[in-house]
Amino acid sequence: MSRTNFQELLEAGVHFGHLKRKWNAKMAPYIFMEKNGIHIIDLHKTVVKIDEAAAAVKQIAKSGRKILFVATKKQAKDIVAERIKAINMPYVTERWPGGMLTNFPTIRKAVKKMNSIDKMMTDGTFDTLSKREKLQIQRQRAKLEKNLGSIANLNRLPAALFVVDVQKEYIAVREANRLNIPVIAMVDTCCDPTPIDFVIPANDDASKSIALIVDIMAKAIQEGLEERKAEKDKEPAAAEKEEGVKTRARKAKKAADVVEEPEDEDEADEVEEVEKPTATIVDDEIDEE
Repeated sequence: MSRTNFQELLEAGVHFGHLKRKWNAKMAPYIFMEKNGIHIIDLHKTVVKIDEAAAAVKQIAKSGRKILFVATKKQAKDIVAERIKAINMPYVTERWPGGMLTNFPTIRKAVKKMNSIDKMMTDGTFDTLSKREKLQIQRQRAKLEKNLGSIANLNRLPAALFVVDVQKEYIAVREANRLNIPVIAMVDTCCDPTPIDFVIPANDDASKSIALIVDIMAKAIQEGLEERKAEKDKEPAAAEKEEGVKTRARKAKKAADVVEEPEDEDEADEVEEVEKPTATIVDDEIDEE
């Protein structure tokens, strides 16, 4: 996995924090300086934190688990939807449905309802309904798709959350904390980094900054998925090779047994041939006496 480029972060404006009067004192370790009333984030620390987070998401993806991306703010929603959909990970870019993690079974029921409507449309049941019923179902389906369509493949709780703005998505962060789900987040100078497991000190308002960091995470996940696929491909080949070795060993043993049998018969014949003359000689000696 390649190391994050300092210059790219600088060009994307990742270092711009919030106004000094809006800062959170707990972000002090990540602040480099203040300029014109605005805090400047220490990008050297950001580089280290991004690499740590990327290594974590790569490992999660490699293990076959899911990372849920949460970004409902206007600057981030389209970026996250586009990048994360491409790697087949779940994401929330509309309103965060309260209890999505802490009341996960109910959310799954809503997703199943959406799937059952899809089934109705394909098996012909939908065509038998009245015009009014069709309209109601279509509206219900559109609402479910808007809120839950991006998490339709999330069959169990995610292994981690990636959050773009921890102040805006505080409910998602609280739910993850309650369930001990690790949270990876872009944290600006006005936010509290305490509830975040992997803090990425960065500008969470600029679309360029968001796009760059989400891209880095997406690439790390893609690498993890590719490594997982490569390992799976190796497993059948290794099993086949082992089976081949065992088969050859069995054939070799069988061949050895076949070769040994005639030798035993020959040895037995030789013993008989030696014993017969001896018996005759003894009989002759008795007759002479």
